[in-house]
Amino acid sequence: MAAIDCGTNSIRLLVADLPDPSAGPQAPLVDLARRMEIVRLGQGVDRTGRLAPEAIERTRVALVGYAAEIEKLGVDRVRMCATSASRDASNAADFRAMVTQTLGVAPEVVSGDEEARLSFTGAVRGLPADAEPPYLVVDIGGGSTEFVVGTRDGGVEAAISVDIGCVRMTERHLHGDPPTGDEVAAAQADIAAAVDRALAAVPGREAATLVGLAGSVTTVVAIAQDLQEYDPERIHHARVPYERVAGVTADLLAKTAAQRLAIPVMHPGRADVIGAGALVLRVIMERAGMSSVVASEHDILDGIAWSLHPTTT
Repeated sequence: MAAIDCGTNSIRLLVADLPDPSAGPQAPLVDLARRMEIVRLGQGVDRTGRLAPEAIERTRVALVGYAAEIEKLGVDRVRMCATSASRDASNAADFRAMVTQTLGVAPEVVSGDEEARLSFTGAVRGLPADAEPPYLVVDIGGGSTEFVVGTRDGGVEAAISVDIGCVRMTERHLHGDPPTGDEVAAAQADIAAAVDRALAAVPGREAATLVGLAGSVTTVVAIAQDLQEYDPERIHHARVPYERVAGVTADLLAKTAAQRLAIPVMHPGRADVIGAGALVLRVIMERAGMSSVVASEHDILDGIAWSLHPTTT
C-alpha cells in the first residue's frame, strides 16, 4: 500500500507492506520507501485564504515523482490525506482536481479530529516500555497542531486540532531575520493562547508522556543531540529534557535564516520556519508541565498506512 500525507509545509510518501493480521497488534509495517519533499502548499494561506498557484504546481511536481514510485513498486492501494492548508483554502477544488489527475486517486481532506487520530495511531505503535501511558501526542505541522490524549490499548480519549504551526506562526509574526524580541513575544502569546485552549479540551496535563511528531520536533531533537547528519534511527524515540528544548529554541530564534541553514541536520525547506516550530514545542511543554519530550519518526503517515490494515477499526 501507499500512504501520502500532504500538509502545509511538506508532502510525504510511505510505501509499505502491511503485516498479516495473524501477526499480532505489535507487528510492524515493512517499509519499502519513505520520501519527503518541502512544497510549502500553505504558502500565504493564512493571509489570502487561497492556495497559491505556484504552491499547487510544486505539489504537482512532487506527486509526479511519487506516482512513478508507486507504479514501480506495484502498489495495490493508495490513500492520500490532505490536511490544514487544503482545509482552509477557498480554491481547494483546484488542488483536488490536480491531485486526482496526477495521482489517479482523489485526496481526502481530513478533519482536524481525523488528522489527530491518524497521528496518534502512527505514533503509539512501538513506543518503548519506558514511555509511560497515558500519552499526550502532539503533531506540530505547518498550519496546525494536533493534540491527542490516549493509551495504546484504549486508543484515543480526546483530540483537538488548533491553528498554530511553523509556517502559519512565521508568516503571522516572525518577519525579522532574525526575528525581533517583540515578534517572538507576539508569537509566544498567540501560541500560548491556542495551547491553553487545546489543553482545556483534552486532558494533556494529566498525561505521563509527551510524544512529539513531525519535522519541527525531529529537527529540534536532532540539534539537541548534536548530530552532524540527520539520522532517523537516533532521533526515533529519543527523549530530550525541557531545558535542552528551551536552549535549542532560543538559539534558533536568535539566528538568521542563513545561520539556521548552516546547521548540519537542517533541511533547506525548514530553515526559515524552524524557529516558530521549536517555539510551539517549547510552549506546549511549559503549558502542559512536561519535563521531557519523546520524539517519534512515526506519525500521521504511518497512521494512514495502518488505516488500510484489515484489522484496523
